[in-house]
Parts: sequence; structure tokens; C-alpha cells
Amino acid sequence: MAEPRSPRARGLILAAPASGSGKTMLTMALLRRLKAAGNRVGAIKTGPDYIDPAFHAAACGEPCLNLDLWAMRRGTVAALVERISAEHELVIAEGAMGLFDGAADGSGATADLAALTGWPVVLVVDARGQGASIAALVRGFRDHRRDVDVAGAICNRVGSADHAAILAQALEPIGLPLLGLVHRDESLALPGRHLGLVQAAEHGDLERFIAEAAERVGRQLDLTALTGLMRPARDLTTLADPANGIPPLGQRIAVARDEAFAFAYPALLRDWRERGAALSFFSPLADEGPDPAADAVYLPGGYPELHAGRLAHNERLMTGLRVAAQRGAAIYGECGGYMLLGQGLVDAEGQRQRMTELLPLETSFAERKLHLGYRAVTLRGEVPPLGAAGSGFRGHEFHYARILSEAGAEPLFASSDARHRDLGAAGQRVGRVFGSFVHLIDRAA
Repeated sequence: MAEPRSPRARGLILAAPASGSGKTMLTMALLRRLKAAGNRVGAIKTGPDYIDPAFHAAACGEPCLNLDLWAMRRGTVAALVERISAEHELVIAEGAMGLFDGAADGSGATADLAALTGWPVVLVVDARGQGASIAALVRGFRDHRRDVDVAGAICNRVGSADHAAILAQALEPIGLPLLGLVHRDESLALPGRHLGLVQAAEHGDLERFIAEAAERVGRQLDLTALTGLMRPARDLTTLADPANGIPPLGQRIAVARDEAFAFAYPALLRDWRERGAALSFFSPLADEGPDPAADAVYLPGGYPELHAGRLAHNERLMTGLRVAAQRGAAIYGECGGYMLLGQGLVDAEGQRQRMTELLPLETSFAERKLHLGYRAVTLRGEVPPLGAAGSGFRGHEFHYARILSEAGAEPLFASSDARHRDLGAAGQRVGRVFGSFVHLIDRAA
């Protein structure tokens, strides 16, 4: 007789008609409220995002997983859904952008994850400037796709008791549960900067903020009705491929981790551990170098441009990375990590700061230009440990830095965007030191 299947977490997705509707704060507050009630709660963020998941992790005490149906193979997404379903009681997923917004080719929307998992969607609507018209918006989102179950709505940023009454009256004929009327509260606004919200680790008193948000928002939500909508994801075990797909960089990997280099996906690091790699962590901002015993160094993205002068004068950091390169360690930098590997970085004040000088790269944050979008990349040549020439990966690019000079080294990737448009070469490689502005998420299908 087959072993009985362990109980699976019940989940739902908080989505919205558009970005900026307040999903992150509501998700964070709900996670904390459910955790405080004694539940083991798991958090998910759809799409490529490093900043929002850090708030969710702080709220629920568990790493927040990213699920991305453009950049990840369906087997990778299925494996992560199965994992979080087995390890938690409740799961809250925050959608990206609008519910039906995805990559430029139309794929990878939050709605696609809802269709795959069967998790119900709760629509978070920014009610500012809306009255009875909200009914048409909610009805349209509910009926837009038959394979997506929009099971309830929350009105956010409600202006007054009269405004709340108008919204409730307008939504009543639709027959969709109204799960909350959350009033506008500027004290719960999260500050932002050029890549999104200011990082959770930089928040002045994050624990107090989360506790207050959970208390204030929780009082305005029908938590009983909301949790009553939650249900287990579909069984995706036959689809699941447990390997994340990005090969471990080595057997002993030193990972940069602090406010300047925080953009590493927890699922990737966990996958490397499960595949036998030992991880250690070091802080470039604290002038720490990588573990001398490490045979690989991972420099994730973040905000080195905000700390360039400080990093430039951290001699133990710079010496440690140069020595690691000399002894043959694989050193891989993504986005901010790639900038650190270069010759120099011009900061926002126009001052050039010396970097590690391990790659012939000059970058600037003084004259900003947005680079944003999904990327499909293939290795131009064999790059141990990433793979053989032609090995494909998918990822995402999001930065404002300009490349002033990127010549004199072997190109790392051939790159294209979500519309399959050729973007040319991306990144560089010198020996076992390599990197690019692309954040790798999974290997290509």
C-alpha cells in the first residue's frame, strides 16, 4: 500500500490590477498576522524580485521563494511549489505588476501561476479616486480568464467611512467576497529608491513596522473569510524537476552578503547546498574577504553604486578577491557583483572609484540609464563550472548603471530578450573570473 500523502499547505495569491496597489505591505502584514496565530506560513513572490521577498521573509520567519514562469522551467516551478506545500501549513504569494502582466512575449504572468497551481486569487484594488466604477474593474478581472479563480477582493487606500460604504455597495451585486476595506495610512508607506523599495535590512525599525502593519491592516481584513478561501495547490509531482539548474560554482562557495550585495535567490543557495556545496558568507561593506579555503566566490547583485567609495578603500576585501583569482578560484559576479569585478565605478557624484580590476570593465552611475527586461543567454565558450559552449540560461536584467568600457576580454554570453531580439554579447570572462549584468535564474528548458 502506498504511503499516505502528507498534508499540503493551503494557499492563495494576492494580485492587483496594476503595480503600486499596495500588495507588498498587505502581503507582509497578512504573513505576520497568520504567523502570530500559530501557523507555519510560507511566502512566495512571483517574477524577478529581490527586495519584496526580504520583507516577506522578515514577516514570516521563512525564506521567501521566487516563482517565475518565464525565467524558470515549469519543472523548477513545480518542484518549488511542491516543496513549499510540504513544508508549511499556509502559503501567501504576492503577484508581480498586474495580474495578467508578464514578459514582453505575453508569458509568465501571475495569472499563469494561478492557473498552474489552482490557488485562488485575491484582487488588491487601489481604491483612490474610485467609487462605483470599481465594480466594472473587479468584474472584468474576475471574468477575464476562465482558468484563473479570482475568489475575493480587498479595497486598499480607502479614504473615509463614506468612501468605504460606496465601494462595498458597488461590489455587492457582483457576488465576490469583499475581504477588506483597508484605509489609507501614510505611516505604513514603504520608502523607495531607484530599483524599488528601500531594502528591508535598511529599514530603521523593521520589526516594529511589521508588527504595526499586521495589527492595523489585520483589523481591517476578514481573516476568517480570507483563510477560508485558501486551498492546496494541484499535485505537481509528475511535473517537478527538483534541480534548480544553475550549477554550483564550486565545492566551497564564498557568497558576498550585506546591504550592497543582497540580491541572491534563497532557492538557488539551498539548491547548491543540496547538491553538496558548502557555503560561507562574507560582507564586502565590512571589509571582509572571501574564505581563503573557498574554491569559488559568488558576488550577487545589489547596490555597490551607493557604497562605491567605501568599497574602494576596503583593502582586505580587494586583496582577498585578487588572491582568490590568483589561486584559481572561480569568481562570478552578477550586476552589482559584476561592477565590483571591474576596473572602476563612477559614483553618483561623478567620482571614479577603483574596483578589483579583475575584469576590463568601467561602469558609471553618474548618468543613469534604465536597463530592464528578461534575458535568454547562452555561453559563448566553455566556462567551468557553468557549462559547455552553447549552454543556455534564463535570467533578468534591471539596473541604471552605464557601461563606459567593456573591451579586451572574451564575451561571456550571447543574449536576447523576451521577444527573441538579439542583444549581442553580454558580460566578460578572464580565466576563471566572469560575470555580466544578467541575474541568472534557471537553465534553459
